Amino acid sequence: MEEIQVPPYFLCPISLEMMKDPVTISTGITYDRENIERWIFSAKNNTCPVTKQSLTSIELTPNVTLRRFIQSWCTLNASHGIERFPTPKPPVSKAQILKLMKEAKSREMQMKSLNTLRSIASVNDANKRCMESAGAAEFLASVVIDSSDVLGEEGFMSTKDEALSILYQLKLSEDGLRSLITSGNGEFIESLTRVMQRGSYESRAYAVMLMKDMFEASTLPTLFSSLKKEFFAQVVRVLRDEISQKATKASLQVLAHACPFGRNRVKAAEAGAVRVLVDLLLDSSEKRTCELMLILLDQICQSAEGRAELLNHPGGLAIVSKKILRVSKVGSERAIKILHSISKFSSTQSVVQEMLSLGVVAKLCLVLQVDCGSKAKDRARDILKIHAKAWRNSPCIPMNLLSSYPF
Repeated sequence: MEEIQVPPYFLCPISLEMMKDPVTISTGITYDRENIERWIFSAKNNTCPVTKQSLTSIELTPNVTLRRFIQSWCTLNASHGIERFPTPKPPVSKAQILKLMKEAKSREMQMKSLNTLRSIASVNDANKRCMESAGAAEFLASVVIDSSDVLGEEGFMSTKDEALSILYQLKLSEDGLRSLITSGNGEFIESLTRVMQRGSYESRAYAVMLMKDMFEASTLPTLFSSLKKEFFAQVVRVLRDEISQKATKASLQVLAHACPFGRNRVKAAEAGAVRVLVDLLLDSSEKRTCELMLILLDQICQSAEGRAELLNHPGGLAIVSKKILRVSKVGSERAIKILHSISKFSSTQSVVQEMLSLGVVAKLCLVLQVDCGSKAKDRARDILKIHAKAWRNSPCIPMNLLSSYPF
């Protein structure tokens, strides 16, 4: 059978596959829509793959002439098994999005319009970026913020739930996420707190995952210093309820972003974060999740309230010690740092004896014998020196480790 040669200008420069929906970008180069959208939106590139020039716009202009040439070529070569592809549907336009958002301002049309927006967003990343540029994020945030509804009114939670899930689905740019922080003069975060308090499990998960994305994009220190006690209480509730692995990890990351600021460590401790973290650590073995929990415990234990909560938990000291040398280098460093804070600022006689009986002292001596980082070793050595009088001659320390005890 004769080999059919595809004209080179029918091929996408990125993948060398035949173009089915040729579009031209701002540099004048034509690509297949699916491939260039993957390059720009999924891989987050802002340059032309061929010329390496920066894109002045992400608008993709259909190359109708080339598409017709390709379709004609397919028709002429039908006898060789070449199928003519159908003319692609035109992509969603900004005008369509604006029309849907206008219709959604009517209570009767709101849910129908939201459902349509969800369908549009689920098609591809290009649609999501078009929605963002049309102001969909701000509109959806206003639906979530809207306080004119009353809990229990028909359609209330479903409308807010739908808007929130679409917002998360959009995977907004950093600028888009930052705009949410100031939506409604800062009311959006309070609205997400209410969703975490009263919403369905799914909506609570979306709320905390969206919050995590917003915190990662934020450049405003005032955002973290203005968080209220109720915010911490609801994030800790999501963490305690273990709605999903994604929601758990997002909750940990939200708290880790917030706790280095001001009195947030105290607010987290008062919200019961330490008890929940210790309980979760008892059953958790996934590396990154354990690291996040230990990082967060370290942050909270830099406050007196946090240290008191850890010591009040019957398994607090034991689980922190257990994770040393069992998670990762980062995990070990954080666990030892927590014990260092306890030893320096909260070491009553009963605490010192508890650390000895739980095997904490033996674990610290072991740290000095293995490769686990100089900072971790320095802190372990410091802890052992601080309480040398009570620990050095104890029969609780195995002989093979006692030789490591610093003098």
